[in-house]
Amino acid sequence: MSKGLFITKPIQASPHVDAGEPVEGSLQGEVTLKRTLTARQLTMLGIGAVIGAGIFVLTGHAAAEHSGPAIVLSFVLAGVACALAGLCYAEFASMLPVSGSAYSYAYATLGEFVAWFIGWNLVLEYLFAASTVAVGWSGYFNSLLTSIGIGLPASLSTAPLNVVDGSIVYTGGLFNLPAVAIVAAISWLCYVGITQSAFVNSIIVAIKVAVILLFVAFSVQYVNPDNWVPFIPENQGPGKYGFDGIVRGAAVVFFAYIGFDAVSTAAGEAKNPQRDMPIGILGSLFICTIIYIIVSAVLTGMLPYAQLGTPKPVATALEAYPSLLWLKHVVEIGAIAGLSSVILVMLMGQPRIFYSMAQDGLLPAIFKRVHPKHQTPYVGTIIVGFFACLLAGFFPIGLLGELVSMGTLLAFATVSAGVLVLRRTQPALPRPFRVPAAIVVCPLGVVACLYLFWQPFREHWPLMVGWTIIGFLIYFGYGYRRSKLRNGA
Repeated sequence: MSKGLFITKPIQASPHVDAGEPVEGSLQGEVTLKRTLTARQLTMLGIGAVIGAGIFVLTGHAAAEHSGPAIVLSFVLAGVACALAGLCYAEFASMLPVSGSAYSYAYATLGEFVAWFIGWNLVLEYLFAASTVAVGWSGYFNSLLTSIGIGLPASLSTAPLNVVDGSIVYTGGLFNLPAVAIVAAISWLCYVGITQSAFVNSIIVAIKVAVILLFVAFSVQYVNPDNWVPFIPENQGPGKYGFDGIVRGAAVVFFAYIGFDAVSTAAGEAKNPQRDMPIGILGSLFICTIIYIIVSAVLTGMLPYAQLGTPKPVATALEAYPSLLWLKHVVEIGAIAGLSSVILVMLMGQPRIFYSMAQDGLLPAIFKRVHPKHQTPYVGTIIVGFFACLLAGFFPIGLLGELVSMGTLLAFATVSAGVLVLRRTQPALPRPFRVPAAIVVCPLGVVACLYLFWQPFREHWPLMVGWTIIGFLIYFGYGYRRSKLRNGA
């Protein structure tokens, strides 16, 4: 049985790149989706997934509670960990241009059991992250409505459940209507087609990057260097200030980076994946890291870091300067756009992971149904959208946020290890992009991701264990017996 658990999926080579045909470096039996995405669109997808919650929500919380002005170093630390994993993702995505992201890569290198484990963790990254960001989107949207005098009542903009001191309490709200509405609208957009989704995402990315540039350009003159002193505040307890706070801050803002690997889930729809996937992954990661560092430096320079611990830190900083109040409304619009694109990319990624798992027989065949007109995994999109609406409508933003980061960190560590495994097991396989100094980069990627997983999230290990047990029950109850690879299909 143990041998069957770690069976790996064969890799085949073929020169075809048309929709419905295998592609060079594809996994055996993989049927591709419609290939329409360019390197520019893939880069915009990555920026769309990454720029959002990190700048508009998490930056202030991490600075106020963990890092202080050294939030800049937290972003650098998280960015380095992502860059190491990103190099590994780029090698895999150029070599295996298929849907499924880390799940597909693990299946080809570490075996079916590990692939299922990673695929199950990716549900945390995509489905739960989309719901979490939708709750943040709702906050900014309702704030904008309130500023023009038509804000929604708390009963329709607040989740009915919250967690206080480890206990679930009732808030008095009915459900979070704006969060449900945005998830439903974006799910429909994902249903009608990847081309339309990528086009809308490109527009959204242009808007929010323009808003961020406006914020930096007009706010930099109000930066007071005294607010950066001390740059690393003294340690005040576990995870608060000092080097420990920088690490905890990096783990918190890691949520802001989780979208970059969503580019790899669209590998099966890239026109020239061998060239475009590395550009899309590494390009979007580099651009987003630079933006995060600049914005976090300006924010902590405008206000003392302790005052930034609000759900809307950028708007909070602008409210302190009457001459910048006009920019506050612009930022709210940018935040709404930015968080919308994050939800879009997450809701695009999750059905495609389910699609790949169903192709392999590990999930029911309903998840691999492709719409005859739109050529999208439409049933999976509907199912994912339904559950995302439930999570966004009834649960608070902080409940599952750290579990999202934990699942993502494990996926990143697995991909980093998988590159070295495949280098050893299949050294002759064509690699259009190769990780430089892989013997150093790959282990560093594993260590960096596991360190960020291990240190800050120790109190959440029981939840992660429970989630993992549920996944294993599904695998052994369904996937293990129906695996096409194990049954020779």
